[in-house]
Amino acid sequence: MAPSDDEIFEKVREALVDALGVDEEEVVPEATMVGDLGAESIDFLDIVFRLEKAFGITIPRDELFPEDILTNAQYVQGGKVTEEGLTELKKRMPFADLSKFESNPVVSDFGNLLTVNDMCSYVKSKLA
Repeated sequence: MAPSDDEIFEKVREALVDALGVDEEEVVPEATMVGDLGAESIDFLDIVFRLEKAFGITIPRDELFPEDILTNAQYVQGGKVTEEGLTELKKRMPFADLSKFESNPVVSDFGNLLTVNDMCSYVKSKLA
């Protein structure tokens, strides 16, 4: 039986608390991974490992955090993600709400986009 949304949230919260050394109270659905919780690129490897272990899933490299799009000149011009890049991000990240990012797709702001809720949605999609 698939875990409930609350069970998914609790396991994601536990993984983030362990990986980032933040307090449980800080890990709320709307908290951003980078801006609110202070995650850095190296932390995402630890988060992926912990989520794989907690849920028994495999998370392909760059599926959850598509850095290859954000560093590719084909998708980025003048520090902003192009229309083609946004299309690729939407394809790769159907679990994330990209609407705010679309209005001003500055690459350096991307880290402030992904929320705890997006992480839960991603895990839920992997378990489906």
